[in-house]
Amino acid sequence: MKRTYKVLKTDMELFGAALVQAHVYVVSVDEELRMTFEDYGGIVEEIKPESVKIAGKIFMRDQLEFRVDLVAEENPE
Repeated sequence: MKRTYKVLKTDMELFGAALVQAHVYVVSVDEELRMTFEDYGGIVEEIKPESVKIAGKIFMRDQLEFRVDLVAEENPE
């Protein structure tokens, strides 16, 4: 199964995820584009210019990526 995701960058994208109560997870990406899973995440509770509160935890927007999984096809043909 192919895993497809969308990176939530803008306030509008984060607000949309909060509105539909999408599960958002948190990762960090280094200079060599290596991804590190930071937190399993949850529902977006609060959005500020510098941070996002997800499942009771506060994450800094300029240091992390916020992702939501998109529906994936199991057997694309």
